Amino acid sequence: MTSPFDAPVPAPAPEDRDARPQYVLPLLVRLEKATPPGRTDALETSARAVLTLLADPRVTEEDGEWAEQVAAWEDARIRKVVRRARGGEWRKAGELPGITVTGQEAEVRVFPPVPLDGWPKELAKLQVSGTDLEETGPVEGAEAGIPVLWLNPELEMSAGKTMAQTGHAAQLAWWRLSDAQRKEWAESGFALAVRTATPDAWAELVASGLPLVQDAGFTEIAPGSCTVVADHPALRG
Repeated sequence: MTSPFDAPVPAPAPEDRDARPQYVLPLLVRLEKATPPGRTDALETSARAVLTLLADPRVTEEDGEWAEQVAAWEDARIRKVVRRARGGEWRKAGELPGITVTGQEAEVRVFPPVPLDGWPKELAKLQVSGTDLEETGPVEGAEAGIPVLWLNPELEMSAGKTMAQTGHAAQLAWWRLSDAQRKEWAESGFALAVRTATPDAWAELVASGLPLVQDAGFTEIAPGSCTVVADHPALRG
């Protein structure tokens, strides 16, 4: 049996990835009307949810329950879609196979990938557009020494779209780490921060060689837009 951290780092997506069967990773944020989570907390929780799934033995072990689905998803585009639920919808979604990750206020449930046109009915009926959030308190500087997912200061994206982008950035960083570095990150509870870069810092980050998310342009922003840089200390030269 393999260790949860022995999975090889995936090779770059092949040029024909769009011709392969397309899967999507569903992410569901709990959005109760009276107590919505803060935006930054939701962004960070979404990224940690993606990492939690990638490190789960159901994914990493060769005969893992979700391993085949994740492999098929990673073999094409790593699409992620964030939907929202409250009340009974959230409870019903919680009965589906998945993992719920909590932040200070946010709750995000991540599900194993599904075919692009094969969403479970409990998730398919939930809204995907218009998910936005405000901060519920001041956002302090990132704690020293932890990975930071830096947002492009020139782009405006909904909270739902940005949650998907921070998930992408965390995944790109995960792929670049060694087994030992992955294990260390997992043991920290996937400590990370999401912050918006200054314009000058953003230019340096894009040129740094750190993992960079370039959006496919399916929703909200233009194709090729650079959205997030994953600044993990272990990846700095």
